[in-house]
Amino acid sequence: MKIILASKSPRRQALMDLAGFDYDVLVSDVDETIKENMSLENKSKEIAFRKAKAIFDNTQDDRIIIAADTLVIKNEEAFGKPKSRQEAISMLKKLQGSMHKIYTSLIVLVENDGKFKEYKELFPVEVFVKPMDSKEIENYVDSNVDDIYDKAGAYAIQGRFSIFIDKIIGNYTAVLGLPIQRVYEILKENDAL
Repeated sequence: MKIILASKSPRRQALMDLAGFDYDVLVSDVDETIKENMSLENKSKEIAFRKAKAIFDNTQDDRIIIAADTLVIKNEEAFGKPKSRQEAISMLKKLQGSMHKIYTSLIVLVENDGKFKEYKELFPVEVFVKPMDSKEIENYVDSNVDDIYDKAGAYAIQGRFSIFIDKIIGNYTAVLGLPIQRVYEILKENDAL
């Protein structure tokens, strides 16, 4: 059965590679605009579902489409990818010295012998960031060693920013953008390995 990752994220691809999966990458440029009255959890699921469905609808035969979406959230505010140095600094000032949540939605669409299955799951993770002073924040942003402008919340937990992480509660690979343990279970359950 063909396994397709519906994501251009290098981190998601790296997790798939580390797991040893044989897969293809197909990316859809879906509209990520969501109704304002939808909960943040449901927004994340909806965006991931749109990514998976767009690829599913444009492919045939037995296949498994895997898509994900990750949101960084604090006090019901969603932090996307920063568009400027000032926005990155502002985000990190809000996240430092406290706990925030990361919601990663996993959507897997399966077609096997004409039968269809759908998995829609949310992985909430609590991330605790140590207090950071303005100089530490600015130095981190200016180094851009973690390619912060491509990261929700302006940081990469697996990069240099790890020195500021006190602890996480939840699935580590969900923080990276793809709960790979659950992907493995779904692929195994569907005889795709």
